[in-house]
Amino acid sequence: MSPVEYSEDPEPSERFPAGLLFVPVRSGPAGCTARFFRTPLGGRTAVGFTSVASLTATLGPDQASIRLSEPALRALAAPLGVTALTVDPSFPAPRPTAPRPRSVSARTPGAVGTPSTSALCR
Repeated sequence: MSPVEYSEDPEPSERFPAGLLFVPVRSGPAGCTARFFRTPLGGRTAVGFTSVASLTATLGPDQASIRLSEPALRALAAPLGVTALTVDPSFPAPRPTAPRPRSVSARTPGAVGTPSTSALCR
């Protein structure tokens, strides 16, 4: 029985190599490290771009990158448990914002229904 491929199938039965990709990296103590991102559902994914223009439009002009083939990027991500690969993402997730600091001036430490200061210092 041959696998059936549907146009709306999010994971086609055959993966076609994307060729050389521009992979976003960050510098670390051992050199450059590939950046991994989150999908809209919270899963981890490796990301590659087919052009510098696409990478720059999505992540900005200061984003460093290296060239890797799709199989090399998958091999790099697999030991970290990252099995998804997104090529040319067009809508990155919004940057997380810092949580607003809580005001503790109106609270009495130890009062019923009020979090203690140790609960606020996580």
